[in-house]
Amino acid sequence: MGDQTLIAAVLGLLEGLTEFIPVSSTGHLLLAGHFLGFESAGKTFEVVIQLGAVLAILTLYFTRLWTVFSTAGRDPAARRFLVSVLLAFLPAAVVGVLAHDFIKTVLFESPRLIAVMLIVGGVVLLVVDRLAPVPQHTDAMAIPFRKALTIGVAQCLAMVPGVSRSGATIVGALLLGVEKRAAAEFSFFLSMPTMGAAFAYDLFKNRDVLDFSALSDIAVGFVMAFVTAVFVVRWVLGYVSRQGYALFGWWRIIVGSVALGALWLGY
Repeated sequence: MGDQTLIAAVLGLLEGLTEFIPVSSTGHLLLAGHFLGFESAGKTFEVVIQLGAVLAILTLYFTRLWTVFSTAGRDPAARRFLVSVLLAFLPAAVVGVLAHDFIKTVLFESPRLIAVMLIVGGVVLLVVDRLAPVPQHTDAMAIPFRKALTIGVAQCLAMVPGVSRSGATIVGALLLGVEKRAAAEFSFFLSMPTMGAAFAYDLFKNRDVLDFSALSDIAVGFVMAFVTAVFVVRWVLGYVSRQGYALFGWWRIIVGSVALGALWLGY
């Protein structure tokens, strides 16, 4: 296995490990790419391996999603769930299109910003995990429309690398009285249209500079992201139900602090 293929495997593993927990997969990938000297034309590698994580969620929730879509015509609860996810998706879709170029060309090139946001987000996660209001909603498929839209607005904060899409949605949900497990699961559901749309839009915007020459490396990263994400999603729901989110808050603080120290030393 060559050096580039090994790096691709490590980055795919990192994507799968971090995409669905509130630690910022994008922040981890960008910092890892910076310190490993890895960069792909048009961010082809980074864009495609995220699709592996999306497919992991689709695979794990296929039966439930099939039931929802097949019964939406006659089941009000199924329709309400679909509308709630759509409402939560819309703010990020609008902001993502309007601010895409700024996010990709300015914010994505600042490792220091990513490290700082990892630390800040870690502190916020620790505080919210401890002080969140008493849960009012325990079913991720029955979030009220107004609260679903508010969670979607919170998701827009994840446009800043290092904030974390899942972190922003989970913190928003916890503050709105959603139980910890349900908050994580709603974040999973919301990830499918959000990440799917981001994948399609990134491919379209970068269609002239996409480089698929290293297809073997991309395939390795894709498979690693898919397999790892399957295991993480299965594990995380049970873990947060018992232990909450403090572990992820400390993870963010440690990774951000180490990254800042490395950058300060000139790496």
